[in-house]
Amino acid sequence: MPSNSETILTANTHPGGGTTETVTGEKFKGDGYYGRSDGIHTVQYSISGFTGTVAIQGTLAINPVEADWFTVYTEAHSATTKVTAINFTGNYVWVRASITDWTVGTVSSVLLNH
Repeated sequence: MPSNSETILTANTHPGGGTTETVTGEKFKGDGYYGRSDGIHTVQYSISGFTGTVAIQGTLAINPVEADWFTVYTEAHSATTKVTAINFTGNYVWVRASITDWTVGTVSSVLLNH
């Protein structure tokens, strides 16, 4: 079965100035959208000097509103530079990335493969 690979959040650099930022990406089709039964998703994110929280959210709703989204993965970082790949399973119709409590650093990319 073919897989899909997409950039679900492009490069973002914190604007500075002592602010706390939140960035939420657009929705992208998950395994449930395609009717796949394995529900396996892989996300890779790349951060540099990053302090904040990286979260991946999913929904089972076909036409989601904000209340339909829930967190399937979250990790807090403090002045971290790394590339991380994580796997999660679920027949999510839509998947998105969310960056919260962001005070410094760069998110180079968040990629989704399913």
